[in-house]
Amino acid sequence: MARTSRIQGFRDLPVGSRRETAAEAAGLDPAVLAVLDPEQGMGTALADHLIENVIGVLGVPLGVATNFVVNGNDVLVPMATEEASVVAAASNAAKLARVHGGFGTSSTAPIMQAQVQIVEVTDPEAGRVRLLEAREELIALADAQDPKLVEFGGGVRDISVRVVDSRAGRYVVAHLQVDVRDAMGANAVNTMAEAVATRAGEIAGGRPLLRILTNKADLRLSRARAVFGAAELGGAQVVDDLVHAAALAEADPYRAATHNKGIMNGISAVVLATGNDTRAVESGAHSHAVSPAGQYTSLSRFEKDADGNVVGTLELPMPVGLVGGATKVHPVAQACVALLGVSTAAGLAEIVTAVGLAQNFAALRALATEGIQRGHMSLHARNIASTAGATPEEVPAVVARLIADRAVRADHAERVLAELRGRA
Repeated sequence: MARTSRIQGFRDLPVGSRRETAAEAAGLDPAVLAVLDPEQGMGTALADHLIENVIGVLGVPLGVATNFVVNGNDVLVPMATEEASVVAAASNAAKLARVHGGFGTSSTAPIMQAQVQIVEVTDPEAGRVRLLEAREELIALADAQDPKLVEFGGGVRDISVRVVDSRAGRYVVAHLQVDVRDAMGANAVNTMAEAVATRAGEIAGGRPLLRILTNKADLRLSRARAVFGAAELGGAQVVDDLVHAAALAEADPYRAATHNKGIMNGISAVVLATGNDTRAVESGAHSHAVSPAGQYTSLSRFEKDADGNVVGTLELPMPVGLVGGATKVHPVAQACVALLGVSTAAGLAEIVTAVGLAQNFAALRALATEGIQRGHMSLHARNIASTAGATPEEVPAVVARLIADRAVRADHAERVLAELRGRA
């Protein structure tokens, strides 16, 4: 069958059937996704090679968001998260965006930066200029550390130098701007920074100290946009209210913190599923949310277009890769990349950004209409029912009572379960 992300009744299938259906929809041999069974995924032997002092493996639920169309291509999106409603919300938002063509995306070149801090420079401004004069020498020295990257078309693209004032003095800080191709790039740029540090210190006339990448990856941006129709949303009032909700996040850092958390609900879930560094992505995103004036603000924007529809856009750093790290070692991460069908880091970054926009829109829509709790709590109630000891057959009845009683709590679930069993 042709690749599709529109799978009717997907949520109603048993787990094993979902895997088989997802594989078929993605054009994969079902054996590729068999590793998603916890019995066949990462064991302690592999975990012991990834980090230190391993004592076990922590499982995180892995779901598939459906309905996504990105740049005209159907995409099934693996999402690893423990939070109820995230996968469902992303899928629903993608379904609404699908009506108007789905998500359009783009990105800049995969440029990561490493910093070399030089202290004790007598003439910092002149030291900055001397380093810029030595640009070609420093680029050649850095590129020599990773000939394979250069062979694949990557390498240092430029060097910038700043003078940074601090409470402890003035520092000259050189930035290596490196095209890392399909890697996340941390190891590559760190190695280059360490290699040029001594020479950079000599040229600047000071002592090199820190030499490490910056996770403020503002030269490696990904963008996504989508149109959500007024007709599908319920009319002009919903559109206006949704725009008002987004505008508050732009203006108020207290709202922006939660607004951006909603974006990261989607982004971090895909980043984790593909074996990438969630902390690096989150750090870059939140630093990007600080405006030039120094205020923390929304990463996304929502506007009303000429036809009265909602247009959402999202732009942020997205330092993810397909080569190196856990992505190439972790069998589940490899299966997730196969499910996505991506072959470049840019392609992965753009899908991740589209998911962030979808997640953000879903939350805003809920807030502007029924409130966030209704949909979230219906899913959260399933967790509460299971925690109270309900069997799979008992869960639907317990959930229905918890929602009807507006008391989604563990103690109430236990009482409801006791009542149900008492009548059985």
